Formats: sequence, C-alpha cells, structure tokens
Amino acid sequence: MKYILFLFGVVILPLVSKAQFQVRDSALFNPHVTVSYAYHTPGGDMAERFGNNGGLGLGFHIKSKTNWYYGLQGTYFFGKRVTEPGLLSNLYTDNYEILDDQGQIAKVFIQERGFSITANGGYIFNALGVNRNSGLLVMGGIGFMQHKIRIEHQENEIRFLEGDYLKGYDRLTNGFTTYEFLGYYLMSSNKMVNFIAGVEAYQGFTQGRRTLNFDTGVADNSKRFDALLGLRVGWVLHLYTRIPDQYYYN
Repeated sequence: MKYILFLFGVVILPLVSKAQFQVRDSALFNPHVTVSYAYHTPGGDMAERFGNNGGLGLGFHIKSKTNWYYGLQGTYFFGKRVTEPGLLSNLYTDNYEILDDQGQIAKVFIQERGFSITANGGYIFNALGVNRNSGLLVMGGIGFMQHKIRIEHQENEIRFLEGDYLKGYDRLTNGFTTYEFLGYYLMSSNKMVNFIAGVEAYQGFTQGRRTLNFDTGVADNSKRFDALLGLRVGWVLHLYTRIPDQYYYN
C-alpha cells in the first residue's frame, strides 16, 4: 500500500492540479479518484496457497470527451486462509506447537498479503448510460502483482520469526500481470451518486523470489500462474469544481 500511496502523490497529484483547470468548461472531460473494495476468488497456483481475499483499491482515471477511459489503479490484497505444506514445520514441537523465546506456547497468526499496480485503458459505451457521461465500461490493463504469507506473533517474542528470518518463510512471489474489467460507470447528473461496479480478473505470470525456505530447505523460485476473479465496487470522487448547467430554448 505504501508504494501505491507514493505513486499517487508523485505522479497523480500534479495531473489533478492541471486537470482541474481543463475541466472547468466541460463535464465531459472527467479526471477522478476512485476508492473501491474488491472481493476475489483465486485461481491457478494461487488457489493452492490462498483462499478468497478482499482488496482495498485506490485509482486515478480520466474519462475523455470521447468516452475513452484510462489511468492507474492500485489494490492492497488481504486474506485469512493460507494453505502451505511444510510452513513453519522446522519450528513445531512434537505436539505441533510453536514455543517463544521463553519456552511458552506462542500464538502465531498466518495471513495473506499482497498488492497490484496496473495501468488501465478502456471505453465507456454510452448506449446503456443514464446520461452522456455514463455507461458500460470495458477496460483492460497490464501491471505488477505481488503476494506473500504474513506471519504475526504480537503477544510473543520469537527471534526466528523476526526481521530477515521472516523472508525464509513468507513465500514472496511477484511478477507481471494482465487485468480486465467489465462493469458500469455512473456519473450522475446531480453529482450526488457517482460509482463504478463490475467484474474484474487478474492473470499473474509470477515467480517465487526466495532463494531458500528455512522450513522445507528448498528454493522457492518456481514460476507460477496466479489468477484472481471477483467483484469491485467503488465510489468516484470527481476533481472538477462544478458541472455547468446548460439550458436550451426554442
């Protein structure tokens, strides 16, 4: 998420400042920020390691006067279900427990974490829109995907699960991803309701990035196909000051 926020601050905010002046005479050129939530089901190799996950998204896009749609989107993934054979096996006692540095039974929480950053482009088909700025949105993109296993033990001190030691257990995986979205973009006439909603999919051509897993004793650098399919709903924050009213007289 920190990479997404950095990208937003360095790249996007200067564009916003410029766009606010360009949009003052027309509602059709529409730069906007989208805050969204997604829920995904994994596929491919990712389904063997993780269960369903949620995602918090932050995006900056522009809808042109001719209804072309393009921009950047970042999503932070998180999930609770992790299935990884051999994970932490070298730390378990004969009773399948992990002990902290004081010899007490430790509480260890294992979760999924990840993120994606994509550059997207598409088109809004106005035939289904409630006004000329809304309609069916078809979009695709390319970018970067990363995921890993997060291991927490906040109530206990376990030196073998801190700092660089965690890299031997987290199964860090990342690589190139493609992205598709099919949904609806609404820019309401009264500016009260503005949203985006639809179905999205990722296809990640990724690779394990750890030279050695401490628990299994083998390298984790195999190539993977990590897919996600889910729903995304987002609230659109337009970056113009006012949509000019237009009146027509006979």
